[in-house]
Formats: sequence, structure tokens, C-alpha cells
Amino acid sequence: MSKSLEDIFADVIDRQQADQGGLPPVADWDPPKSGDIDIRIARDGTWYHEGKPIHRDSLVRLFSSILKREGDDYFLVTPVEKWQIQVDDVPFHMRHLDVLNRNGNQALVFEAATGDRVTAGPANPIRVRIDPETGEPSPYIRVRDGMEGLIARNVFYELAEIAERDSPPGTDKEKAVHGVYSLGEFFPLE
Repeated sequence: MSKSLEDIFADVIDRQQADQGGLPPVADWDPPKSGDIDIRIARDGTWYHEGKPIHRDSLVRLFSSILKREGDDYFLVTPVEKWQIQVDDVPFHMRHLDVLNRNGNQALVFEAATGDRVTAGPANPIRVRIDPETGEPSPYIRVRDGMEGLIARNVFYELAEIAERDSPPGTDKEKAVHGVYSLGEFFPLE
């Protein structure tokens, strides 16, 4: 990212870093596995305990702040306990998008149901997986520590509305695709 983009969106980048800086240092915690707990995160971002939705947003936010990924497995961790949970797809569900335009540059800020805010860019890329059988796109953004968020369908439609046709860096102009820019990075949507 160029220095000018860092300056233009400094407040956005600083807020994201402050938000993540306020999270517990789960990456530093590595207790032995305590067992499995009957908590599941559905593809739509709903958290379940013993088959029933967790309706307390504050509890979901707390749990999401101590969430850790190890390989394909997810855990709720503390310095002394590690409980494995089930995640249907990815643990975060991005339900809101803010499109910020400053001095001809754009930043895409996503917000998850858990309150996590992420700005698409080099550290938080967007990727789209196309289901080979149905052709349906599943768009994702990296949130933190190797974990991703599924971009909700309505938010993906918002991205499609602002998409432009361009070539990803390092590819031939004849291979132009529809995509979006954020913090100077181009993210194909197809």
C-alpha cells in the first residue's frame, strides 16, 4: 500500500488495529485440549449452544474474542482451557459494508455480526469460491489469525454494484474480470 493511501485512510486502519489490539492474545495461549463443547457456528453466523441459538449478543461477542483456529479446527481458549467447537463454514458472517471514498481512492470496511470490523486490503484480502456444481459464488474476507468471514449475499450484491472491469495485477488485459478495489488492491469477484 502506498504511503499516500496509508495517510488517506489512517483513521480507518488505526481503528481496525485498535479493535484487534483490544482482543485477548489467544495466539499466545496454547493449553492442552480440554474437550469438546456443544457450540456450533452456522454458515449464516448464528451461534448455537446445545442446538439452540444464543440470543445474547454480548455472549457471542465474548466467545468470538477467544476464538482460535488450529488447522481446520476451531477452539474457544483461555490461558488454561481449550474447548473445541464446530464451525459449519467460517466463524464470521459479514453483514454490513461501508464504502469510503477519499481523494479518488476507496476503502471497503466490513462489519461482522460479532461487531468485528475489517478493511479489505493486503492484510485482509477478499476471495470468492465458486461452487463447481451450482456455480454459486461464496465470497470471503480474512478477519484475523487465519480466520475468515463469509460475506452476506446482500453485501456481495453491494460489491457487485460498485465492481469494475479490470485485470488482476500480473495478468494480461484480455483476462479482465469484475472486481473491487480497496486500499489500492484489486479483488476479483468472479
